[in-house]
Amino acid sequence: MKKEDKSTVIEQIAATLKEYSHFYLTETSALNAEKTSALRRACFKNDIKMLVVKNTLLHKAMESLDTDYSPLYDCLKGSTTIMFSNTGNAPAKLIKDFKKESDLLGFKAAYVEESFYGADQLDALVAIKSKNELIADVIALLQSPAKNVVSALQSSGSTIHGVLQTLSER
Repeated sequence: MKKEDKSTVIEQIAATLKEYSHFYLTETSALNAEKTSALRRACFKNDIKMLVVKNTLLHKAMESLDTDYSPLYDCLKGSTTIMFSNTGNAPAKLIKDFKKESDLLGFKAAYVEESFYGADQLDALVAIKSKNELIADVIALLQSPAKNVVSALQSSGSTIHGVLQTLSER
């Protein structure tokens, strides 16, 4: 590969790293064509961008960015496939589901919610709630007391209305 081509690829990888807030480093070289195709389809369905990269080019792309990705450098051995996502736990769920069918997909590390996770932390990544899930939880918690107040007012309102009606009939 020519030096100009390498710098173009490094710039493309760096731009993709900037575009997505979360990414996972995986090992897919042991997968056959059928399993790789199934993995790509699953990624597409879950809005996950899958990209096979050369480790040295990925390393240089990471170094060119403002974020310090040095905790991930040791994982850049063998072949590396990156899964990019804007939902932090989507790739983790996909990897875990895929590992049930085929243990040939390897998980190396991840950068999620501005934190680094190692190969032994896949279950923790599956449990991480996405930003939208957290917002939904907060809204549900905020709505619960309001619903209780409205319900109490409605029930007391019907009681008061019943009492007034009884008094007016006398």
